Amino acid sequence: PAEPTMVLRLKFLNDTERLARVRPGDTVGALKRAYFPGQEQQVRLIYQGQLLRDDAQSLAALHLTHNSVLHCHISQHSPAPAPAGPHASADPVHAALNVGSLMLPLFVLMLAVLWYFQLQYRHVFTATATTFLAGLTLLFSFMAFTMYRR
Repeated sequence: PAEPTMVLRLKFLNDTERLARVRPGDTVGALKRAYFPGQEQQVRLIYQGQLLRDDAQSLAALHLTHNSVLHCHISQHSPAPAPAGPHASADPVHAALNVGSLMLPLFVLMLAVLWYFQLQYRHVFTATATTFLAGLTLLFSFMAFTMYRR
């Protein structure tokens, strides 16, 4: 007997929908090829908040049912190949200047300099400025501890 077909709702970012008639045995890759020919590498399918990365996985294995909604994102450019090493980058300048990892030390340094000036030039700092500096230090400390506690 022929495998029954089911309808999946492909929902795009602009809230438009497209219906896809598929079989449970079809794979994610076959769905991409059938409904996004030539764009398979740019299409990202998301089901229940999970990105469907494995193109060889069958729709039945994902527990998709009739009328299930697959969210679709189509990027404008094809994804870059994955870097070879754990910290490899296609652009060596960006690899050397990873500003994100420098933010915590930079903020600590800025706060330390501000506290140094506050202690050395106490007469320049008003009570409001000192209170603001203390509040900023507490806020930054709280954020740093919650971020790096994971």
